[in-house]
Amino acid sequence: MRGSSEEVARTARWIALWTSVVVFGLSIVMWSLFDPTLPGYQFAYQSEWLAGFGVSYHVGVDGISLFFIILSTLLTLVAILSAWQMITDRIRDYMVAVLLLETTLVGLFSSLDMVVFYCFYEATLIPSSMLIGIWGGPKRIFASLQFFLYTFTGSLFMMIGILWMWVHTGTTDIPVLMHQSFSGTVQGWLLLGFVLAFGVKLPLFPLHAWLPSAYTEGPAPTTLLVSGVMSKAGAYGLLRFGVLMLPEASHRYGMLIMILGVCAVIYGAIIALSQTDIKRMIAYSSFSHMGLIAIGLFSLTPEGINGALMQVISHGVTIAALFLCIAAVTYRVGSRSITEFGGVASKMPKLALLAMIFIMANVGLPGTGAFVGELLVMVGALQVSFWIALLGGSTMILGAIYTLVLYRKVIFGGVVKPAVDHMRDLSVRELTILVPLALITLWMGIYPNSFLSVFDPAVMSFTSSGRVAELTSHASTVAVNNIDVHQIAVR
Repeated sequence: MRGSSEEVARTARWIALWTSVVVFGLSIVMWSLFDPTLPGYQFAYQSEWLAGFGVSYHVGVDGISLFFIILSTLLTLVAILSAWQMITDRIRDYMVAVLLLETTLVGLFSSLDMVVFYCFYEATLIPSSMLIGIWGGPKRIFASLQFFLYTFTGSLFMMIGILWMWVHTGTTDIPVLMHQSFSGTVQGWLLLGFVLAFGVKLPLFPLHAWLPSAYTEGPAPTTLLVSGVMSKAGAYGLLRFGVLMLPEASHRYGMLIMILGVCAVIYGAIIALSQTDIKRMIAYSSFSHMGLIAIGLFSLTPEGINGALMQVISHGVTIAALFLCIAAVTYRVGSRSITEFGGVASKMPKLALLAMIFIMANVGLPGTGAFVGELLVMVGALQVSFWIALLGGSTMILGAIYTLVLYRKVIFGGVVKPAVDHMRDLSVRELTILVPLALITLWMGIYPNSFLSVFDPAVMSFTSSGRVAELTSHASTVAVNNIDVHQIAVR
């Protein structure tokens, strides 16, 4: 790409846009061709890589990883569109970094070899750290380094676990390792390594110190990728390599992780309520909801795991939309302080309507995807502990408090600042981004079976087999049996 800076910027934007459109279209085609009734992985490809060491380039998808890939391609497209006017410096480099991040995320979620997964998992740090450190706010260097060091340090524990499994089994192929039987002690140590690795990315309490600064300092298109997709890589890793690969250790220490999830739910909500920075409040809101996902995963029940996956997809869309709504008002006013706003609804009625939909989705209002996910998580947690279900479910109440307080202060009331009085409503490009996200949020709440029917068979095939089914039956302390996930979602 050569020419003047204006020509390079324009060409970079359009190349990135059409590339992301094509890739997103291919992921939708993959969804249409995916058959959830078939066991195992589909669209698989395997080629020799390090054959002498039992390592191959092995990729494929199942019902669990499919929507993680679709979420990645969707939010990449959203990030490129939202950066059209927000990013004005080094545009070519920015678009290259975003597309590189998409590459690593799709590779991560489709990897069927532990070494390939580790390579893609580590590779996500390069573009994401650049996106925060180069195009972020005043404290972007600190936020980028903190994010990189936390995630990289946690990944070292995963590498140790991978090396141990390779030494003792001679392979790093994930489908093969899923059927390996490790002793209880070994599973405990492996789970510890994976929790430290993926708990940082999720993040899981108390491994969340990097989150506020990374979310706050990163530009909105970057923040929506980090919060909407990269944090979900932590949930994916905990499910794939913790719950499903190490069921005995997950059962033994699942209660501890669920308690940490409850701590994240309550602590994140309390800290969010005390914030005066809009973006920082939503960042802690995201942290609070990640605790609910951890509760669902380690309930070891089909309902809980399905709910966690539903919450992952719903939260990825909702949190990305919320950060874009925040960017729309802060970009016009030039401030993120809640006290600088008030009466936005009178000047931006379209934004007020769309923001209300996403706020209600964040709360878990019936009719949105978050409600289905939270309901199923509570049903799964109830089979393990009444108190875990009660305290975890408090996210609906606590979330309603801080999000509605935020909405009231920013959207309603009289116009008190001159900057607000001169705000213009959402542009056609902004509506093109936010309206589809709102429709997806409502679609997931009104017809959740279109999503549950894809990953539920994959979850059921694991939780109903062998050790997982036995451990789950022992874990149930409440007689809630024979629950139809789809009927719960519809009701």
